[in-house]
Amino acid sequence: MWELPEPSSTLDVPVGDDTVITLRRHGNPAGPRLVLSHGSGLAIDLYYPFWSLLTDDFDLIVYDLRNHGRNALGPLAGHHVPALARDQDLVFAAIDAHYGNEPKIGVYHSVSSLVTLLAPSNGSELAALVMFDPPLRKPGLTHEEYDDASLRNAAMARARMRQFASRQILADLAQLSPNFRRVVPGVLELLAETTLRESPSGDGYELICPPEYESQLMEYGRIYAVGVDLLGFDCPLKVIGADPTLPYAFLPTMDLSEMAGVNYDFLPDATHLLQLEQPENCVALMLEFLEEQGLI
Repeated sequence: MWELPEPSSTLDVPVGDDTVITLRRHGNPAGPRLVLSHGSGLAIDLYYPFWSLLTDDFDLIVYDLRNHGRNALGPLAGHHVPALARDQDLVFAAIDAHYGNEPKIGVYHSVSSLVTLLAPSNGSELAALVMFDPPLRKPGLTHEEYDDASLRNAAMARARMRQFASRQILADLAQLSPNFRRVVPGVLELLAETTLRESPSGDGYELICPPEYESQLMEYGRIYAVGVDLLGFDCPLKVIGADPTLPYAFLPTMDLSEMAGVNYDFLPDATHLLQLEQPENCVALMLEFLEEQGLI
């Protein structure tokens, strides 16, 4: 149902640890520049139902986090939050050097939001940052619940199937998962297409981001989630969250409405994968914020 377009250009960015991140350019090169990435264990191509709505008007630079998506697998020892945070600044510098130093608007989901907030540049490389359901942890009553959920998700990721006889098997399994109950049609097939690669043995398919990689990032990412200073970030921020009144399938959703100075909205009836559930509404809230900032 979703046919991914070929990028107009690609760029390989070495980020250390014998690891390379491949950037892809889509959309309108004359438009405002958006830089997009994804959540843990996923791939930015999975978000095509969301970013396909932006290709007419925006210059899109999309990329997968290290050890995800179209990137080759690097060492497990380098798969952690500080490394991913450093990667972000290297990606930003490469975009400016190769595609021209135009204002960049970051559009990130989940863990890619977290590592952007923790990048050494602290937002100085961005004109604005839009985050979809970032995995933040506020000190207080939710502290223990967040930690418990993080460790539980890490254990589940570690036990996940890594090899599949066909892509359809993963799509069928995802249909049973609470994480994917509300996604738009075609997303489950897109999940299988974008998060699996052919096994080197030629015997079926395997997860591009192996279970031990995803588990390690979840287990230790919780330590960094509490250290984020939203009000100290050096560019305008917009947080678009899942519905905090819904039972969560990933991590407790933070209701940031009481934080003065944080531009926050949530989408009713949306879960952590809100861009795959309500792509049009996600785009509308994002564009409203960018108009307010005078960026479009």
